[in-house]
Amino acid sequence: MALKIKALYICKMENVLFVVGKTDDQQLISLIERYQQRIVRYGKFRIEIIPDLKNRKTQTVEQQKIQEGKRILNKVTSADYLVLMDEKGKQMDSPTFASWIAKKQHLGAKRCIFVIGGPYGFSDDLYQRADEKIALSKMTFSHQMVRLFFVEQLYRAYTILNNEPYHHQ
Repeated sequence: MALKIKALYICKMENVLFVVGKTDDQQLISLIERYQQRIVRYGKFRIEIIPDLKNRKTQTVEQQKIQEGKRILNKVTSADYLVLMDEKGKQMDSPTFASWIAKKQHLGAKRCIFVIGGPYGFSDDLYQRADEKIALSKMTFSHQMVRLFFVEQLYRAYTILNNEPYHHQ
């Protein structure tokens, strides 16, 4: 009797999610951590928190976006593929996003950085550096909820690439 061994699709590219500010909602944190633990089965993934700005009330919206943008850009190298999670970005269904992840790996990207910005969006400098923009929806969600939606979609992408039964079509 032959034994069938299923090869697991492992992503060699490191996926990093940059988020601006912490969340104190323990239920959201727990759900995000659950998906984060599932994702690492398929490859390198981590979430990096960009600290909130101090003295926000003394800064204009534009100044806040510029400061957040600088903090993010200081952590990005020229070799990184930078993706802004932006409501005006490209929309994809889950299978298309899975295919997108696979293509980025095959194109040789070592590190793909996804960024969920602060409450006012991104600075012009960050938009100029970005390689791509992706929208999760045309609807507006809190930046805290987008974190959960993103990690769930990344997990779903890996299950699709591995033909696992998580995604139903």
